Amino acid sequence: MNGAPATPRFSARRLAALARKESLQMVRDPSSILIAGVLPVVLLLLFAYAVSLDIRNVRLGVVLESGAAPAQSLAAAFAGTRYFTITTVGDRRAVADDLVAGTLRGYVVIPQDFEQRLAAADRPLVQIVTDGSQPNTAHFVANYARGVVANWQAQQARHAPGAPITLVPRFWFNPEIDSRRALIPGAIAIVMTIIGTLLTALVVAREWERGTMEAILSTPASVAEILLGKLLPYFGLGMAATIGATGLAVWVFDVPLRGSWFALLLLAATFMVPALGQGLLISALARNQFIAAQIAMMSGFLPAFLLSGFIYEIAAMPWPLRLLTHIVPARYFVAALQTVFLAGDVWALFAADIAAMLVIGLVFFAIALRRTHKSLDT
Repeated sequence: MNGAPATPRFSARRLAALARKESLQMVRDPSSILIAGVLPVVLLLLFAYAVSLDIRNVRLGVVLESGAAPAQSLAAAFAGTRYFTITTVGDRRAVADDLVAGTLRGYVVIPQDFEQRLAAADRPLVQIVTDGSQPNTAHFVANYARGVVANWQAQQARHAPGAPITLVPRFWFNPEIDSRRALIPGAIAIVMTIIGTLLTALVVAREWERGTMEAILSTPASVAEILLGKLLPYFGLGMAATIGATGLAVWVFDVPLRGSWFALLLLAATFMVPALGQGLLISALARNQFIAAQIAMMSGFLPAFLLSGFIYEIAAMPWPLRLLTHIVPARYFVAALQTVFLAGDVWALFAADIAAMLVIGLVFFAIALRRTHKSLDT
């Protein structure tokens, strides 16, 4: 026994064989191809067309109690904006029931003494009533309605001597204020999380359930070779999904890619480190597909969706949640993707995001290596 040649701790040939075996198994598994090929398209379609943070064609009532020319002009200003679909009535009682029924999201009252209010600078011009059962919509309706009145007043002031200075806002990076341009880069991060974390956790847990993991562990291959051999095909799958999703975003959904493909792929490759590491750690802790899927959803998908800044602004969260977001890899990936898509290659920002993702990924891999043993008794 003492004269037997020692097994090398790491072999590129064994690693290549393990990766090839895992690639063949992945190709034969329709669920992997479905998740990596079809799911990105479905999610991008949803976030491009079904999910929108923009306010368009909100149903609004205009109660025109005054027949004066300025009041008629203001009512026409509401009708001319793309944000509202206007229903004009002469009595507020005609729209109150529609507001209760949800047919209207609010209404604006232009009162009988509108001309007198216009002449008296200290009196409000109109009354804005919104449906508070949907706070976000109510907030937007009120702000847009005030904006319409302010723009109308500015136009009226142009024809008067001593017109006040008009402020013209400009929006950098997303001049059209199109929420789709911010949502779709974030959706790519969600796709990568699903492929990296959920798919990896399920595949390795399935190996444990079927007993094939024990057979692999009994081979001369080291734990590092086994784990890398299983992860490399899914790394390639994730990168392919990133390229496909980016192509859809740019050429189908008209999201600008102002940065370089090199920066985009580098960020995606870096994010795959914590995503795959988390999936590997989950499979090491839960050797059952159902439990692994539940843990992956709770610790991977939901934090990426809720705590990454993808939908909800991190600065608006309570401070305990803001602290928690620092250990969510998707937080850094979403911010980096939005930068590379909308602003360009800002390497000073990318460096911090890349470093954070690598640190989190290395921690996941270190714990997963400690939890995976060659001994079948543990």
